[in-house]
Amino acid sequence: MASFECIAAAGKSIERLLSACFLEAPVPVSGKTTKAILVRTEDFKTATSTIQPPALSVFMYRVDFNKTTRAAWSAVGSLDGRAHLPLDLHFLITPWADDAEIEERILGRAMQCLETTPILSGPLLSVSGTWAPNEAVHLTIDDLSTEAVMRMFDSLPTDYKLSVPYLARIVRLDGRRVAGSPEVTALIDGMIPSATP
Repeated sequence: MASFECIAAAGKSIERLLSACFLEAPVPVSGKTTKAILVRTEDFKTATSTIQPPALSVFMYRVDFNKTTRAAWSAVGSLDGRAHLPLDLHFLITPWADDAEIEERILGRAMQCLETTPILSGPLLSVSGTWAPNEAVHLTIDDLSTEAVMRMFDSLPTDYKLSVPYLARIVRLDGRRVAGSPEVTALIDGMIPSATP
C-alpha cells in the first residue's frame, strides 16, 4: 500500500534514476558530475544556490487524479473499505549549464534515460513511499504544448528555458485506515410495517 508519502517518493525515485544515469559513460559533461535535483517554484528564483550547473531540475508543477482508473479504484475501495486515489504527477525537466550545447547534452541524456527505463518498480522506487510489491510508476513525455510550457515560465521567477514535460502515472495514494463495520446496538425482530390509509 502506498502511503501519503508516495508523491514525494515518486519525485525522489525520478531524481535518483536520472542522477544514476548521469554517472554512466558517456557522461553528458566531461570532467564534471551532472546531478538531477528536485526543485520547487522558489528554487528558480535563486538558481545559483539550489541548482548548481551542470544539473537537471525536476519540477513537479501539477498533481491530478487519473481519470481513467479513478472509478475502478473507487469500486475497489467500496469492497476493501480503504480509500484509493490514483494520481498523475506532472513534471518539467530543465537542463542547467554554462552553454547551450551542454544543456542540450544533459537534456538528451535525461530523455534517453527515461525512455530506456520508463517503468519504476521494486528497487527503483524510493522506499519512503511504502509501495506494494506489485506497484509501478510509468514515465512518459506529457502532451503539453510549447505555448503551455512558455506560459508556465511566465508564472515562474525565471526566464524561459528549454524544458520537456513528463508524466508519472499511476501513483496510488491509499487511505490510512480500513473503515470498520458499524456497530450493531439493537436487533428488532418481528416488526410488521403498518398499513397506510
